[in-house]
Amino acid sequence: QLAMSLNSSTLLNEENSQGPKRNTECLGSLELQTPSSFQDNPLQQLQLASQEVLEKAKKSGRSKCPRCSSSRMFYCYTCFVPVETVPTKEIPTVKLPLKIDIIKHPNETDGKSTAVHAKLLAPDDVTIYKYPCIPEYKEKKHEIALIFPGPNSVSVKDIAFHLQKYTKKGVCNNDDDSSTEPFLKQARIEPKEEKNPNECISSNRSESTRLKKIIFIDSTWNQTNKIITDERLQGLLQIELKTRKTCFWRHQKGKPDTYLSTIEAIYYFFVDYHQEILKENYKGQYDNLLFFFSFMYTLIKNAKCAGKE
Repeated sequence: QLAMSLNSSTLLNEENSQGPKRNTECLGSLELQTPSSFQDNPLQQLQLASQEVLEKAKKSGRSKCPRCSSSRMFYCYTCFVPVETVPTKEIPTVKLPLKIDIIKHPNETDGKSTAVHAKLLAPDDVTIYKYPCIPEYKEKKHEIALIFPGPNSVSVKDIAFHLQKYTKKGVCNNDDDSSTEPFLKQARIEPKEEKNPNECISSNRSESTRLKKIIFIDSTWNQTNKIITDERLQGLLQIELKTRKTCFWRHQKGKPDTYLSTIEAIYYFFVDYHQEILKENYKGQYDNLLFFFSFMYTLIKNAKCAGKE
């Protein structure tokens, strides 16, 4: 049981007890459960773009979403766009080496999820689905992996070796809609990503086992079982991350601090992937994935400190 507790660092849940419903409200709350790692700032070494735009937005208060006109702070968590006081051009863009599918549980509160951070900061590489509207992955399981702990989960460094066990069916696949479109099209969050019709499947072994997409589940621990047992996710390679400690301010009381928020899990996966698979020195290429997260972390940390004075 202890081992499972440690391995569950890959569970991409936003565990909440009685946290506030909106990100702006959470910024002002001093009563949220906080992990022990709040004693110092593990995010201070990040190489981040200037957060001056967020400082200005904080001072001016809530603003309108340019799409739905809802009042939000920093960004709209339903439309996945910055609010009017946060110009898109001042938000950093992160280019990821893999595509990401985030499967969001329908009962996961939008304002409590950090999954939107990934969409805001890596818009070309991230797609968010609301369960049960998810794609069929069976025909592409040779190039897709799921971040989730389990008895057969492997480490990031072993991805290539284990993907070799999956064989491809066919030489060139132009990817018609049947293999990538969700069952319930109206529930899709964003337009379908464009496909390159000239991209054929290589017979080269190293190419045939190359990971192209990674799946994350955005839900609480209690909600996860329904998604992970879905037949469309069966047979996928499962990956577990190295044990990391969360900085998430909504960490549920009584749960290990190795439970990561969604954006933390995405960030740590790519750091490991960059070093273990791409075999390159990590120089902060994905740090801006925590652009919003680190800013909110600092606000809440300072608020807590001020409350104790």
